[in-house]
Amino acid sequence: MSRVMEISTPLGEDVLLFRSMSANEELGRLFEFHIEVLCERDDINPDDLLGQNVTVKLELPHGGQRCFDGYVTRFGYSGYLGRYHRFQLTARPWLWLLTRTSDCRIFQNKTVPEILAQVFDKYPAAAFESRLTGSYSPKDYCVQYRETDFNFVSRLMEQEGIYYFFEHQDGKHTLVLADGPSAHVPFPGYDSIPFVPHDRGGRLEQEYVAGWFYSREIQPGAYVIDDFDFIKPSTDLRVSTRRQREHAQATGEYYDYPGEYRNAADGEHYVKIRLEELQARHELVEGAGNARGLAVGALFCLTGHPRVQAAREHLVVRSTLELEYNEYEAQASTGASFRCSFAVLDSRETFRPMRVTPKPTVQGPQTAIVVGPSADEIHTDEFGRVKLQFHWDRRGESNENSSCWVRVSHPWAGKNFGMIAIPRIGQEVIVDFLEGDPDCPMITGRVYNKEHMPPWTLTEHKTRTGIVTRSTKGGSTSNANELRFEDKKGEEEVYVHAERQLRTEVEVDELRDVGRDRTTNIHGHDKLTVDKERHEHVKGDQRKLTVDKLSDRTIKGGEVEDISKGLKTTIHGGHQHTVTDGGQIIKVTGDVQEDIIGGFLQTASNGIDFTTPMNFMATATAGITLNTPAVATVIGGTGVVINTPKLDIIGGAKITAVTPDESNIKGNEFAVVGIKGEMVGVAMSTTGVNIEQKQLEMAATTCKVEVVNVDVESETLKSITAALHVSNPATQIVMGSLALAKVGIKIIG
Repeated sequence: MSRVMEISTPLGEDVLLFRSMSANEELGRLFEFHIEVLCERDDINPDDLLGQNVTVKLELPHGGQRCFDGYVTRFGYSGYLGRYHRFQLTARPWLWLLTRTSDCRIFQNKTVPEILAQVFDKYPAAAFESRLTGSYSPKDYCVQYRETDFNFVSRLMEQEGIYYFFEHQDGKHTLVLADGPSAHVPFPGYDSIPFVPHDRGGRLEQEYVAGWFYSREIQPGAYVIDDFDFIKPSTDLRVSTRRQREHAQATGEYYDYPGEYRNAADGEHYVKIRLEELQARHELVEGAGNARGLAVGALFCLTGHPRVQAAREHLVVRSTLELEYNEYEAQASTGASFRCSFAVLDSRETFRPMRVTPKPTVQGPQTAIVVGPSADEIHTDEFGRVKLQFHWDRRGESNENSSCWVRVSHPWAGKNFGMIAIPRIGQEVIVDFLEGDPDCPMITGRVYNKEHMPPWTLTEHKTRTGIVTRSTKGGSTSNANELRFEDKKGEEEVYVHAERQLRTEVEVDELRDVGRDRTTNIHGHDKLTVDKERHEHVKGDQRKLTVDKLSDRTIKGGEVEDISKGLKTTIHGGHQHTVTDGGQIIKVTGDVQEDIIGGFLQTASNGIDFTTPMNFMATATAGITLNTPAVATVIGGTGVVINTPKLDIIGGAKITAVTPDESNIKGNEFAVVGIKGEMVGVAMSTTGVNIEQKQLEMAATTCKVEVVNVDVESETLKSITAALHVSNPATQIVMGSLALAKVGIKIIG
C-alpha cells in the first residue's frame, strides 16, 4: 500500500481517493460503511458505481492490512474540498441485496441452514461459509410470505439462534454463519490488546484500549414455552429452563406461546436458545480504543486492566469505526486517524441474536385451490387433510407437493363422531391461519367460482337448500347423492337421492307419519325382515296388492288372520294349498259355498270325517261314486235311507248284512243270485219265489217253507238244505219275489 488508507473501486486506481469512513458492524446485523471520497472530476456517473464492489484498505502497524469490503448501494455528490470534488457513498454487504427482493414461496422438509443456502444461492454476489455446530430439525412447512428475502432469512436465523458476521478481503467479503463460540478466532496479530488508562489522542503510533465500561442488567432467570400438536393432543409440550443469578430479583420468568415446535426435544432446544438470548445481555462491556484489529466476530484478550475480571477472552459483538485520511490538501492535512468504540461479550457465553425481525402476519383469510396427484380426484390422509395451491405461490406445480398437509375445519368434530366433507381436487377453499402465521394454514370454508358452479341453477332455484355430492372417480353431473330441501311456498319438498344404495339404520324405534298418500316404486326385489311382530292397519275401504308374476310367502311361525266382514279371493290359475307339519281347521259361523267349474279331488292319508248336527246332503247330476279298496261303513244313528229308483249292491266276493233285530227287504222283485246261500233261522213269507240255479242245495236243522206258489228250476236238485241255511229263527224275508243269483251269498239275520 502506498498510503495508510485507500480505496479500490471499479473506476480505476486513484480515480477516487479515500478521505474518511464511518463503519458500523454488529453480530447478526448488516454492516454499513459511510465513505467520503475525493475526485478531481465532477462528472462521476453514479451508475458506474452502484451495485459495484469497493474495498477500503487499512494498513496495519506490523504489516498486512485490514479490508472493509462492500457493495455500493448509494452514491452522491456532496461539494468540494480545495481542488477536489467530494462524493459520499454507502457500502453494504451482499446480504443487503436481499432487502431489495421480496417473494412468496414455500419450503418443505428442509432445515433452516438448507433454506438459507437455497435463498443465498439465488444471488451471484453471495459468498458464505457455515461454522454451525448445532443440530437442526427439518421444518415440515416454512413460508416466505410477502416479505423480503432478508427479512425471511433474518427471522429464521433469529428463531434458531443463528447469527452471522463478515470476514473481509480485498475485493470480497464472506458471510460466516455461527451458533456458538467455536466459530470465532482472533483477528490475525490481535490475540491480545493492552489497556491504556489515558487517551493519547487516537494517533496511530500505538494501539490500545483506552475505555472499559462494565455493567450488568437484570434479565429474566427462567423461560417457559408451550405448544400444541394435534397429532398428540394429550401430550404436554410445555418446557422450561432457568439460570440462577446471585443478585436479587433474578427469578423473573418469560412465558410464550406458541413456541413453534411439535415435540419436546425441539422445545428444549428452543427454550434454551430463548434464555441464552436474554442472558447474553446480562453483562455488557463497552470500550473504546484505536486497535485496528477490533473486528466484529473476533476474539481478543485484554491485558493490563486493574480489574481481574477484565483479564479474559472477549468476543467483539458490536463496533463503530472512524477512519480519516487528510493528506491530499496541505492546508487541511491532519494525517491519518483511527478510532473505535465497541461492545464485547465474555467469550464463554453463547451469543444469540435478539428476535427483532417481524414474522409477517396474514391479515385475514384467503382462498386456495385443492390439489393432488393428477390421477386422483380426492387426495387426503388419515386426518382428512388436503394439499393446496396458493394463488401467490408462483413456483407451485398444483400437485401433491404444492403445500404441506392442511387441516380442514368441519361443522362438528368429535372422537369418532361429527361431520366430514373432504375438499376435492380443484375446489376453491377458504384458508385462515392460526394467529395469522403463514406457516399454520387451516381450511375454514369452501366457495364456488366460475369453473365450479353451484349444483342448482341460480337464481331459478334460490329457495333450495341441500347437499349434492359427486361420484368418484369419473363421476359426471348425473352421478351424485343428494339431499335437498325445497322451501318455495306451496312446493315444499324434502328430496333424497341415492346414486346406488340407500342404507337406513334405526337402533330403537322409527315413526313415520304420512299426511296423505305414499307411493313406492321398487324396480328390483323387495325384502322385509321383521324379528318380532308386524302390524298393518288399513283404515280405508280396501288394501290392494297386485303381483304381476309369482307371489311367494313363507311364515315360519303361526299366522292369524281376522277379517271382520268378508273375504273374496279370485284365482285365475291354479290354487295349491299345502299344510305339511300339522292339521288345518276351518271354522265358518255361516254358510260355506264352493263353486267348482272343473273337478274336485280330496286326498286324505288318515281318513276323512264329516260331522254336522244337521243334515248332510251330497248332490251330483252325473252320479256319485264312493270307492275304497277296504271296507266302506255307513252308520246312521236311527237309520240309513237310500232312496233311488234302482239300487245295486255288488260285492266282489261276499255281501254280509247283520242286524240284531228284524231286517226287512221290500220290493216288487227281489233276486238273489249266487252259487251258495245260507239262511240260519230264516222265516220267509212271499207271494212268489223264483229260484233259478243249475244246482240248489238247501240244508237246515229245521226248515219251514210256506209258499202259495214255489217255482224251483234246476237241472240237479240235490238238497234244499245245502242251498238255503237259515240260522236265525227270528229272521223273516217277506217280499213279493226273491231271486238269489250270486255265488256264495250268505244272508244272516
